Parts: sequence; structure tokens; C-alpha cells
Amino acid sequence: MLDWVYTGLGLLILVLAGDALVKGAVNLALRLGIPALIVSLTIVAFGTSAPELLIGIQAVLDNAPGIALGNVVGSNTANVLLVLGIPALIAPIMTSECDTRKSYWGMLAASAVFIAVCFLGPITWVHGLVLLAGLVVVLWDQAREARAHRKSQSEEEEEVEGADPSMPGWKVATWLVLGLIGLPVGANLLIEGSVNIARTFGISETAIGLTLIAVGTSLPELATSVMAALRRHAEVALGNVIGSNVFNLLGIIGVTSFVGKIPVDPQFLQMDLWVMLGSSVLLVPFVLMGRNLTRVAGALLVLLYAGYLVMVLG
Repeated sequence: MLDWVYTGLGLLILVLAGDALVKGAVNLALRLGIPALIVSLTIVAFGTSAPELLIGIQAVLDNAPGIALGNVVGSNTANVLLVLGIPALIAPIMTSECDTRKSYWGMLAASAVFIAVCFLGPITWVHGLVLLAGLVVVLWDQAREARAHRKSQSEEEEEVEGADPSMPGWKVATWLVLGLIGLPVGANLLIEGSVNIARTFGISETAIGLTLIAVGTSLPELATSVMAALRRHAEVALGNVIGSNVFNLLGIIGVTSFVGKIPVDPQFLQMDLWVMLGSSVLLVPFVLMGRNLTRVAGALLVLLYAGYLVMVLG
């Protein structure tokens, strides 16, 4: 029972600490005069993925690398099947009204590179450099497009998630301290609890990473997508999933590989990587063919994820 408490508490601390770090870092960066565009593309993106990054690093340090890789692969699968499926059950997502084709092709390319790296495993810092180079290219392209879009629309400074111009300096510092302390504490509790759960039930650490931890770290994305669906902001729901998946593949594993080698479980090569890629391909009708993500489609995605969980835990 204590291990489940550790795992749940670790997830909760990670989510709250990640949010605190984003708030503190965003407001500090804007106070230092860093452009809002750069803040959006870097600090917010890195901050919201901080829990996954800390989990990866802590897992490798604790000699449980299966959790690190499982969290990334499982999160990407959950992001498509759950994070889009559940909101679609609540309110259809009008994907025909937005254009995310370029970002989608980028996600598929990142997935292909990641799968190739896994087949060349164990993943080392050399492979990490390749993944991080891909992330730099993605960020540079996003920055270029964002600048062009802003010039074509207006010169008004865009709003940044977590920004509060009236936030006092002591509060900025408090958010930063809470985030920087909470992330490693939460990661340590989560890894310790989940590893013990895996050993108790005879489940592999990889399976725990693919399921329990993956779903837990996808909860912030799920909350964002639910609100986006209710507000008919399909571009936010899709962009949230695509951006998170790209950063998970290129950034999380790219950085984690510098902490230590990440061996690739044969299970990943035989099934999980292909499930991840297949779930991404399922978005073709909604991204490339102008179909809306209806309740029926959402139900199908959720059922597919339930089937995947049965396969992994079975």
C-alpha cells in the first residue's frame, strides 16, 4: 500500500512542481526582457515536459532505464489514444477547421528517427546528440513560422501561458524554488514506488513505465485537450498532442541519454514502438483528410488504448 501512496504522491508532486516551474521561469524570463515568442517555444515547452525529463533521469540513475523509455513511448501512445479520445467523447473536436499538417509530418519524422535509434540501441549520448539536433531544427522552424505569422497579423505581443505582469518578485522566486525542489522529490518518490510495485506483482519496469507512469504524466495534456475541445479550439488540442510527442521523443530521451546508456527492451522493438507509430498514423483522417474527431472516433481511440493496456499488462 505504501508503494502506491509513494507513486501517487510522486505523480501529484511532479505535476504541481512542473506547473510551478513554468510559472516562475516564464515570469522571470519576461522580467529579464526575453521575447515572449522565445519564452513560448522554449521555457514553456521545456517546463511542461520537466516531469517526464526528471522521471527519465531518475530512472536511469536508479538503474531502471525501462521506466525512462517506457514513459516516453507510453506517453506518446496515450497522448493520441487517450488525450484526444476522451475529449472527443465529451465534445467532438472540429479538426477540419485547423491546419496542423506540417507539424504532423514533423511528428511522424521524429517517430521514425526515434525508432531507428532504438534499433541501434542501447541509446547512448551519441544517439542523444542526433535526437537533440532534430529538436533544435524543430524549434528553429517553429520560431521562424511564428515570427512570420506575427508580422502578417499584428505587432501585438502574444500572451504566454503562466505569464502575470503583476506578479511580485518574491512570488516568482517562490514558484521557481518550489518547482526546482519538487521535481526531483516527486521523481524519486514515483520511481521508488513504481519499481517496488513492479517487483511485487511480477510486472516488468518497462510495463509500469508504459502504463501507470505514462498515463500519469499525460494528465496535464489531457486537461488541456478537454478544455480545448469544450471551447472548440481544435488547433490547441491537436497542437498540444503533436508538440508534446515531438518533445518527448527528441528532448526527453536526448537529454536522458547523457546520464547513462538506455538499453532497449526487445518488447519495444517487437510491439510498443509500432503501437506508438500506429496510433500516430490513426490521425491521418483528422489531420490530412479534413475529417472531424467525432464521439464515435473518440470511443474507438479509447477502446484501442484499453486493448493495448490489456496486452502490455497481460
